Amino acid sequence: MGRGLMVTLGIVGVLFLAALMVVASYVSARNQMVAKDQDVKAAWSEVDVQMERRADLIPNLVQTVKGFTKEESSVFGDIDKAREGYMNAQTPQQKMAANGQLDGALAKLLVVTENYPQLRSSDQFMRLQDELAGTENRIGVARKRYNDALRNYNTFVLEFPNNIWAGIAGYQVNNAYFEASPAAQAVPQVKF
Repeated sequence: MGRGLMVTLGIVGVLFLAALMVVASYVSARNQMVAKDQDVKAAWSEVDVQMERRADLIPNLVQTVKGFTKEESSVFGDIDKAREGYMNAQTPQQKMAANGQLDGALAKLLVVTENYPQLRSSDQFMRLQDELAGTENRIGVARKRYNDALRNYNTFVLEFPNNIWAGIAGYQVNNAYFEASPAAQAVPQVKF
């Protein structure tokens, strides 16, 4: 074998190894992006399940409050409208927006209950309020897990060389973080 043939085989070998490394890098990054994307979807699903659970509890709470209060119909209408908006929402962004409206309407309902001591002493109301509080806690945990999964996915997609492979594979940064609703950010007014 001639020296030229050895050099040529060496160059071909090096190019083959380089190509193999590039392909392995792409496959590894793509598989991780798929897994992280599925983590985000699963985390969102948990948020959605918990928010739907809350939406299902609200009619029972409203009916209990209606039994004690008759003149608060505008609050009940706001809750019905906000719940309907949530139930009709399709995308995570729509559900997040509808959830914010539901938060605000529910806050108004809880303010109304402060004016009715006999309602607050009702066993059914207290049980529903406890269930709602537990659901709110579950929603908070699910939101955090969703935001963590989304941050993990976005970080991976933006890192080099993953950003190159993400562009080739069609993965993009997802900025649909779950943020506190404006109603939740308002400072509650306490009156004695």
